[in-house]
Amino acid sequence: MSAPPVLGGLRTRIHSTTGPPVIVLHGGPAAVGEAAGLARGLADRFRVLEPWQRGSGPSPLTVATHVADLHALIEAACAGERPALVGESWGAMLALAYAAAHPDTPAALALVGCGTFDLASRARLEATLAERGSGAAAYDYAVEADPAPRADEPFDQRAYAETWEDMLRLQADGVYPAAFAAVTAPVLMLHGDHDPHPGAMIRDSLRPLLPQLEYLELARCGHSPWKERYARGAFFAALGPWLAGKLSG
Repeated sequence: MSAPPVLGGLRTRIHSTTGPPVIVLHGGPAAVGEAAGLARGLADRFRVLEPWQRGSGPSPLTVATHVADLHALIEAACAGERPALVGESWGAMLALAYAAAHPDTPAALALVGCGTFDLASRARLEATLAERGSGAAAYDYAVEADPAPRADEPFDQRAYAETWEDMLRLQADGVYPAAFAAVTAPVLMLHGDHDPHPGAMIRDSLRPLLPQLEYLELARCGHSPWKERYARGAFFAALGPWLAGKLSG
């Protein structure tokens, strides 16, 4: 599969060209293409962009680099419109970091299977993974085949390590989650009840900083709701109208 066009410096798959703008942020870090099914599921009512985040290069990757890349994409592709950001896993963390740095830009944030921002939540995640073992089974409940196109390129382990190391450093220094108090956009957190990421704990760690945060837990659902047999319908039935309502103004 050929690489998508470059917008604002990032290779960006364009899933649809009509409707209000939604930018879907993949997880990992460095899991290029992982959010393709999520983006495809929103393309019937929104103008959906799926950027492939920057890979490793001459300089170590940082959260600030990813935030700057996302801002360049928005300025290039949204023509003054305020997009909604839909991030999955690490992408949800990036959406929050971006909204903290540019609070007037996003119209709404949807956090799908968001990562952890405190030691207690991370310890619970690690304990759950230790109990379940490694591999997809630790994250999934009843995943079906994902028909959406994926990125045909190897996982960038160095990009993953550099980005995650910087996120952990920022958390240790007290930058995150404290910076999220600057976020003004409405926030919806969607979390599977079988996701090893402890949704309720992550919600409770964020809500003092994000009083506008809404939380929806999906039954019989793992880390990637758009792939889950029992939760996919409820996931899109909740997310689509919520985004439409926030973008209608």
